[in-house]
Amino acid sequence: MTSDQPDFDSAHFRATLGRFATGVTVITTTLPDGKPVGVTISSFNSVSLAPPLVLWSLMQSSHLLDLFTNGQRYVINVLSHQQQELAMRFARGPSEARYDGLQDLRTEAGTPWLGPDCAAWMECRPHSQHAAGDHMVLIGKVERCAHGENAPLIYHRGNFSLTPAVGAAA
Repeated sequence: MTSDQPDFDSAHFRATLGRFATGVTVITTTLPDGKPVGVTISSFNSVSLAPPLVLWSLMQSSHLLDLFTNGQRYVINVLSHQQQELAMRFARGPSEARYDGLQDLRTEAGTPWLGPDCAAWMECRPHSQHAAGDHMVLIGKVERCAHGENAPLIYHRGNFSLTPAVGAAA
């Protein structure tokens, strides 16, 4: 990939983006054989209340991209502060093995979700998608949602925490 600015420092840009604290989500859906699969995502945001729309992005090179753009439902699991291990599990390793040892919980519609310990969850259908650099921005229409009382997991400056670091040195 090339940039319009050949001298643009991508590492510096990434560090700059890291100053923005985000929640952590795991997006779950099913493989063609019905097995659950998921991926950790921190690029999540609300778009609209009417209709209820949310967005997130995934690398265009991800082998999971087609699963999230083919019209089938997926669940955006907003992780709670006690689910850091799940964030790491769904961020690394073979995607087909990320559910190994986990209970296979499903929504009423049959979509995999990570359970009641999540801070919140939203079951979506693909609404639209937009290529943006090396990522695909995916907009989902929320069909069902719920939330609990658990505090969210936060990702800030390359680390997980309950709250963003205040006054930390660069």
